[in-house]
This record gives sequence, structure tokens and C-alpha cells, in this order.
Amino acid sequence: MHRRSFLFASAASAAMTLSPPPAVAAPSELLAPWRGAYGGTPPFDKVKVADFAPAMQAAMAEEMAEVRAIAANPAPPTFDNTFAALERSGRALNRAGTIYAIWCANFSTPELQPVQVELEPRLAAHESAILQDAKLFARVEAAYQASRNDPKLTAEQKRVAWRRWNAFVRAGAKLDPQARSRVAQINAELATLFTTFNQNLLAEEGGQVHYLKPDQLGGLPADLRAAAAAAADERGHPGEFAILNTRSSVDPFLTYSDQRALREAVWRTFYNRGDNGDAHDNNAVIKQILKLRAERAKLLGYPTHAHWRLEDAMAKTPQAAMDLMLRVWPSAIARVREEVAEMQSIADAEKAQITISPWDYRFYAEKVRERRYALDMNAVKPYLQLEKLREAMFWASGELYGFTYSPAPGVPVPHPDVRVWQVKDAAGRHRGLWYFDPYARTGKRSGAWMNAYRAQETFDGAVTTIVSNNANFQKGAPGEPVLVSWDDAKTLFHEFGHALHGLNSAVAYPTVSGTRVSRDYVEFPSQLNEHWLPTPQILGRFALHHKTGEPIPAELVAKIEKAKTFRQGFDVTEYLASALIDMKLHLAGDADIDPDAFEKAELVALNMPAELPMRHRTPQFQHIFSSDGYAAGYYSYLWSEVLDHDAWEAFIDAGDPFDKATAARLRDTVLSRGDTSDPADQYRAFRGRDPDVKAYLREKGFPVV
Repeated sequence: MHRRSFLFASAASAAMTLSPPPAVAAPSELLAPWRGAYGGTPPFDKVKVADFAPAMQAAMAEEMAEVRAIAANPAPPTFDNTFAALERSGRALNRAGTIYAIWCANFSTPELQPVQVELEPRLAAHESAILQDAKLFARVEAAYQASRNDPKLTAEQKRVAWRRWNAFVRAGAKLDPQARSRVAQINAELATLFTTFNQNLLAEEGGQVHYLKPDQLGGLPADLRAAAAAAADERGHPGEFAILNTRSSVDPFLTYSDQRALREAVWRTFYNRGDNGDAHDNNAVIKQILKLRAERAKLLGYPTHAHWRLEDAMAKTPQAAMDLMLRVWPSAIARVREEVAEMQSIADAEKAQITISPWDYRFYAEKVRERRYALDMNAVKPYLQLEKLREAMFWASGELYGFTYSPAPGVPVPHPDVRVWQVKDAAGRHRGLWYFDPYARTGKRSGAWMNAYRAQETFDGAVTTIVSNNANFQKGAPGEPVLVSWDDAKTLFHEFGHALHGLNSAVAYPTVSGTRVSRDYVEFPSQLNEHWLPTPQILGRFALHHKTGEPIPAELVAKIEKAKTFRQGFDVTEYLASALIDMKLHLAGDADIDPDAFEKAELVALNMPAELPMRHRTPQFQHIFSSDGYAAGYYSYLWSEVLDHDAWEAFIDAGDPFDKATAARLRDTVLSRGDTSDPADQYRAFRGRDPDVKAYLREKGFPVV
């Protein structure tokens, strides 16, 4: 059973037999094969929160019956009757679980939250009951050993066999019954703790809003004022302006507000999420999560959770990840010192009588940008319309991969703001659907992300993918275009890169399809896709002024290019501090950790600049405490960024960022291959060699030696 994207935990239960849960009546809409055009689509128009628990319970019972039949098959174990059979199992649970996960991320209302508390440990228990079943694993072990030297199997089939076998082993299938039971109990407890962490953070983000009066808006550009007014109206505060406790609202405020006391208040509210000593404080939850992860790792035979997590990643070992991070760290904090000195000189010249603090960094950095590069990002934003950027992403993927996009009317959507496009390839064949959900709403998790609603596969007939991109932009006034910052434009291209990874997939088996690759490789295609945003071909066609329709001036584009290494000290340091703390937390093993004290002490040891925070402080670090997904894996963004900058230089060397031969090689060796081979081998097939960190250092403007 492959790890499902909708699960927030890896698995758990004390009951390690394949006995099915009791039969329950369930709504067929959530369980039935998806119907309609495009190979079927999720029945979002028929979803009721009350249906989730019975539907998921029935789907788990169905999968349990399927895997019991596989385990009991009297025929000798083979790839087809074991691994291919497992690929076919659990389809109803995948369908229902996909819709459930969409609601958890986008519509986490008070009605849904108790359902999550009920379902998460049950889902974890269900997966453990499969992955730790001795009879089923005996069959998997035999089929895997037979597959290793079977000349009739393809390389992809052997990879699927290994992935399936490895999932059982890493879940504790080889342990004695007592240890297996304890691992399962740990996973059940983690599933509940992950849900608690998420709900605490959601409460802090949704319940803490700064409402401003008109005389408190100094420095804010018109589009931010309009978005803040709309957010206040939506929350029953007409005539006021709401600064929400989310990154998409806070970062622009910290960048442009000239009200220093307000900047500090907004900053403290945002960076204290989950750390206020109240009912939503996450410190105790984190402490429990870390202890349970450490115990599980030891039971599974690993020194720490970090060693367990990285064993099947591209990095392989925590030391390899730490070596890369610590190679970059000194250059990053040295650049921060340079940036702070320049900002302080401006503040002193203005007689501000301040010492640069974290709530000042973005504000004074913009002053530096204007002074050094004569570049005011407020002058860029009128050219960055959300809809034009969407068109730009479509156009670029057409030039690179031959994709075309057309609206898909009549497809059910989970919210009126969500729109759907059909994607075709250069030969006019249907490749998949792309859903776009760009706007913030109450109950929606913060940030931006990509989902795969359905994986591409061909082994039992062609099945096309369904992917989505999700963001949290604030709507402006009715009829007004949504303008986004340069950083948010890069994020759009980043998440669309994940979608392109899925849309380009051309594999046989869903376990190795699309973005189902190692965590430190999955960010490579997405980060690479960011490079096409600043190209003249994109900006000249799609960066059009929202009022005049005129393209962005060439001299402004030149300034953006000249300033590309601007504020890299801040950007790299705030990210890398989070990645280092993540790894250090999980290398600490079973030490009795106080999260706040640990964070503070380790940052001091790293010589963390006092003028900026970690991008994700520990009590709000959703990547690593809302699931096991990025735990001891936040380094993955840096690892993948080394790949993406090195890969981008292949396009530069070709003389054209849209060079079709280079794009075809990228598609054929990386984007279409999913996890059908080792990612290091894929990268070598594309680049002709291993990645070189020097391209990353050059891009950041750091010393290359």
C-alpha cells in the first residue's frame, strides 16, 4: 500500500490482524468510481461533512477485504498476484480520502474538526493493520525477492516491488509482535497529535486579526488597502481594515507599513502562533511528537527519526543534509550582516532612532532596494495580475512541453471560487485536469500548495491525472484584478511546477506516478519552474499594467534582473534556520526537549542574526508537526534548489530558456518518470553528471569557493 497523500499520519493500531472493521452504511457518492467526462471527476457537489466518517469506514472495510484476499491467495507469490494486486486495492479509500483531505485543507469548519479527531487515528490504524500483517508481508517478501532477478519484469516493475516491500519494512513488518504493536500505538497517538497541532494553528490564524482604522494605513499601497477592507467586511467590520494572521497578509504589511508600532504588533502576533501559553499552545504537543518519533525510530532499528526519514531519500543520511546546509549557512548569515548594516545606515540617516529589529527588516530592505537598484516593487506589482500570471504559466508550459488549456465547464467544484481547465498535449490528447483555488477563506489552511486528486497510470488501462493548485490571495473589490507581489508570483510558478510534474507523468503504476518521489527530489521540478517567471518572453507578454494594458517597461525588467541577488541573506537565512532546527530536533533522539528553549539555544549556537526570525518557528512549524511528511526533511528545499539552479544552467548553456531540446530531455528523463528509477540516476540522465552546488551559490551571489 503506497503512502496516501490524504493521510496525516503514517499508520497505527494495536490490532495487527487483517480482520475488517464492522460494516457500515455509507454514501455511495464518496465511494463510487468517479463519473462524467475526462475519465470521471470528484463529486464535489454531493459532499456532506456528515458522510465522511461512514464513507471512510466503509472504504477501509473494502480495502481490508481486498488485501485479505491477496494474502490468502494460494498461488505462488508473483509480481502480478501480489504487487499489481496491491496497486489495484484501496481505490474506494483513495477516492473518499482525497475528498476528505480537500475538506480538511480548505474547509476545516467547526463541524469538520471533530470528524478529523475521530478519523485520523482510525486511518492510521487501518494502514498499520495492513503494513504490519505477518501473513501479507511473507507474501510480499517472497514476491520481492523473486522480482529482483526476474528478467521478464521491467525496471519500473522492479522499482514498484522495491517501493512496496520497503514500505512494509519501514513500518515494522520485520519486528517481533510486541514491537510491531508498540510502533502501531505510537502512530495512532501521532495521528491524533498531528490533528491537534493543525487545529491549534488554524485557530490562531483564524482567530487573531488586527483591525485597523483609516489613519493606521500609512505606507500601504492601494491594492493592499482594498484587500484589507474586503477582509474586514467579510468578518463583519465594515469601515475597518483587517490584517489577517497569515503570511499572505502579514508579509506585505511588514514590507510597506510605515507604522512601526503596528508592524511590531502584527509581527509578534504572527510569529507567536501556537506559543501563547493558552488553549492553542503547541509546545506540549510538539514535545510529545518528538518523543514518540524518537521511540519509533529506535524500535525500527535507527538511531534517530532523522536517520529513519532520510534512509530512502536522495540525501540518504542526515550528515549529507547537514553538510550541505552548513556549507551555505556561513555565507547566508554573513550576507545578513551586510544587509542589516545597509538598512541601519538608512534608518540613521532618516534619524529614526531605532535599531533594526525583525519587524523592520522587510520595510527597510525595500528602502535599500530603491536606493541601490532604483527599484520600487510597488512599481512592479501593477503589472502582476493574478489572471495574467495564470495565462503566463499556461503559455510557458505550452512552449516547453506542448500543453494547451481550455476551460472545463460542468465539472463539479468544491467552492464557487474554484475553476477547472482541461489540459491536452501537443498531439491533442487529453492529459488531465487542473483545478485552481487561489483565494483565502475561513477554514482554509494558510500558504500555497499542490494536490494530486488522481494519479496517472496505464497498467490496467489509461488513467489521466487530476491536479490542483491552491493559494490564499485576498480578493479585492468586485471587478478589480488581483495584484500579487513578486514573491507571490514566484510561488505561483513554484506550485504550478508541481502540477506540471504530475501532468507530464507517463508511467504504468500509481505508486511511482507523478510527484510520488522522495521528499528532497519532489521540490526540484517546482523550484526549477520558478526560473521562467523573470524571462523576457514571460514578462513582455504577460506582465501588463492592470489599468493601461501596457507591458512592463524594459528598464524595469532590467532592474529586476540586476536586483536578483537582493535580500538573499534574509531569504536563505530565515529558511535555513528552520531547516537546521528541524534536523537538530530530530537528531536529538529521545532527549527531553523543551521546544522553546531548544530553539533559542540552538539558534544562539548557530550565531543566528537577531534581526530576523526562522521562517517557521517551532510552535507553528506545520511542515514537520502536522504530519510526518517533512519531519527531518525541511532541508529538502535547499537540496532541490541545488538541483534546480544546476539544471537551469542547462537551459542557459543552450542559449534559450525555452530551448525545446533541453525541455524534451527534462520531460523524458525527469518529469515523465515519477519514481520509476533512483532520482540521482534521473538527474544524471538529464544533466550528464551529478549536480554541482556552485550554480546555487552563484545564483545567490554567495562566494563559490
